[in-house]
Amino acid sequence: MNYTSYLFFFGFAVIVFMIYSLVPVKRRWIVLLAGSAVFYAANSGFLIIYLFITTLSSFFCGKKLTKMADDFKAAKKELSKEEKKQLKEKVTKRKKLVAGAVIILNLGILAFLKYYNFFGEQVSNLFGLFGINMTMPVLKLLLPLGISYYTLQAIGYIVDTYRGKYRAETNFAKLALFLSFFPQMTEGPIGRYDALMPQLYEGHRYTNEDFTGGVTLVLWGFFKKLIISDRISFIVGTVFDDYYSYSGVTIAIAAACYTIQLYTDFSGCIDIMTGIARMFGIRLAENFRQPFFSRSVGEFWRRWHITLGTWFKDYVFYSVSLSEPFMKLSKFASKHMGKFLASVIPSSVALFSVWICTGIWHGASYKYAAYGLYYFGLMMVGTLLEPVFAFLAEKTKANRKGYFWGTLAMLRTLVFVGIGMMMFRADTLMDFFYMFIRMVTTADFSEILSGTIFTLGTDKHDFLAIAVGTVIMLVVAIMKERGVDVLSKIVKGRIYIKWPVMIGLIVAIIVFGAYGKNYGAVDNIYAQF
Repeated sequence: MNYTSYLFFFGFAVIVFMIYSLVPVKRRWIVLLAGSAVFYAANSGFLIIYLFITTLSSFFCGKKLTKMADDFKAAKKELSKEEKKQLKEKVTKRKKLVAGAVIILNLGILAFLKYYNFFGEQVSNLFGLFGINMTMPVLKLLLPLGISYYTLQAIGYIVDTYRGKYRAETNFAKLALFLSFFPQMTEGPIGRYDALMPQLYEGHRYTNEDFTGGVTLVLWGFFKKLIISDRISFIVGTVFDDYYSYSGVTIAIAAACYTIQLYTDFSGCIDIMTGIARMFGIRLAENFRQPFFSRSVGEFWRRWHITLGTWFKDYVFYSVSLSEPFMKLSKFASKHMGKFLASVIPSSVALFSVWICTGIWHGASYKYAAYGLYYFGLMMVGTLLEPVFAFLAEKTKANRKGYFWGTLAMLRTLVFVGIGMMMFRADTLMDFFYMFIRMVTTADFSEILSGTIFTLGTDKHDFLAIAVGTVIMLVVAIMKERGVDVLSKIVKGRIYIKWPVMIGLIVAIIVFGAYGKNYGAVDNIYAQF
């Protein structure tokens, strides 16, 4: 049930919304749970058992953690200071064991289903290097829908409960809704229990602003997905599948096109699902914030897939930073190194953990690990060279925050991001290296002048639709970057403004959307992760 299919929107989402509106407010969360269960079962069938295991283990783990915390609070009232300290250490150790066991269980399920065959192949190759003929069996494993997303949500819930951020959920069905809410199941955004939970369970009455705002977001998502992303996918596929037939100029154009394709596909689908959630009165977390206006790679990742980045920051970066070995490293660095290195070296260890996890999260391949390490390397180089840049700016009186230097910084960031996206899209890491070498060593501009770009799986009409759609999207993004949220103004505007815009979007999607006999449905890119 693809998010951009008529079956999903009109045959499922609209029906669930209608039933939701008819049920008493206090029971509306049950409609969301039933709808999510139907959606998941329709897409994953018997694989729903994995979601059930994650939900069940998280539920009992959370209850156990909260009970241990309550028991400790009750017991410490009658203890001395030293006894309180000893009991706290004992309880903390037990809580770590309980939380760790359930986290390992759920990560183990994810790792086995997603990475077993990849690592099995590496083990077989390793034995082969020593002349040992031992082959790990290849298993036909099926990935449950959204396992990479709901596993992270479950781990976040467990860790937050362990840390005492909130009490555990006592209603199994409500926790099940949090982990299975259908708009965020396939591509996120990754929800936090304390932010999403109240919205899911309190029930919402119909408001014209929520409904209109939701529909507008859905249409905007369809616009980006069907008019830009799905059309541009033909250019990208043609070049990446046969890159050795093109010069570096065309490869660079294809890499730029893929960057646009990935953004419009991912953010478009997020807009559709955020819009559907808003129709129910539920606000999902922001996942994109005009990332292509970033002046550094670090800023780009604070604006791109925001919920994944903040998840890794909160549950990996801080977990590593506050661990005992890391604290010892920090003390050693502070004592034996300069102030700058003492701050950089320890944080680089935690940052490395974040980026290797980010890369591997995307898939079982060396290219994804390299993808994560690529951005780690860029951030570390930027951090290490920052004193040099600051010194040069001071000596030359350059305003690094000014328009000129800011524009150069944005262009530089776009180049780095484009290279990273080319690695992300290439079939293998070696393919990426060959493409990059061709891109920097061959430059046949005649491929542009001769109109070759119009033969890369598209024609002039397709290219015009892509160009106009991209310009419209860019204008909307520029205005939002300057503090003017066009979509919000349309929603809150007069009827003679909002309805023509909405009708215009519908007409544009119908007329210019990439579908029909000459087009095949393009799967959502991030759904595979």
